[in-house]
Amino acid sequence: MESSNGKESVMSMQVNEGMEVNEGIEESNFESNEIERNKMGIMRALVEREDPSSKDVDDFMIRRFLRARDLDIEKASNLFLKYLSWRKSFVPNGSISESEIPRELAHNKLFMQGLDKTGRPIVVVFGGRHKRTKLEEFKRFVVYSLDKISARMPAGKEKFVSIADLEGWGYVNSDIRGYLAALSILQDCYPERLGKLYLVHVPYVFMTAWKMVYPFIDNKTKKKIVFVENKKLSSMLLSDIDESQLPDTYGGKLPLVPIQDC
Repeated sequence: MESSNGKESVMSMQVNEGMEVNEGIEESNFESNEIERNKMGIMRALVEREDPSSKDVDDFMIRRFLRARDLDIEKASNLFLKYLSWRKSFVPNGSISESEIPRELAHNKLFMQGLDKTGRPIVVVFGGRHKRTKLEEFKRFVVYSLDKISARMPAGKEKFVSIADLEGWGYVNSDIRGYLAALSILQDCYPERLGKLYLVHVPYVFMTAWKMVYPFIDNKTKKKIVFVENKKLSSMLLSDIDESQLPDTYGGKLPLVPIQDC
């Protein structure tokens, strides 16, 4: 990874923030405390009054939205009701079919296999394989992928970790509109699903796009992002992921499996 003072300062800031994530809070606190349970009950009553379809969602989803807004019932309820409305219009059939996203799947850029040491699924995305297509199709690909990831969570887990590999990334792969759309979907429609994001093999040219996207990343998400230096890649990943669960492209034992085959 090339160095420059500007780049190093931005990346150093993100490494520090990423390393400050309290993963004990993320996953070990699977059971709610009394205050949280009470707020979940109040929020459920509010959203069910506004939209009866919310009766179909489980308490874990209610809790994720509540936690995403720091247990503020009003803010969490508003976010959740917007999500329900979005879901009905964007995914009217309940799921995105592969026939709706053929160009995105053809890029062969997203994979899922293995678990980290806390039992969270591992998702690998190759940014250098991304090509700008129609924004609507890309958004559907994001939803398709997040739905698949969410459906394959092990029992007792709600979050996944992701390795975003930017080797070979260049301006032809830059897609600010797509990045912002994906970020919005992740933060507003799948809150508290991302556990940690490793950015690896980051080229200097990527920092231009990063600086444009960074202001739109909420504080909770920022704390989950870790820029990994090339020389520390193996040790960083192995500190969180056992070799038996690490993708083989990073020296582990598991082969990459395309998201559509998961």
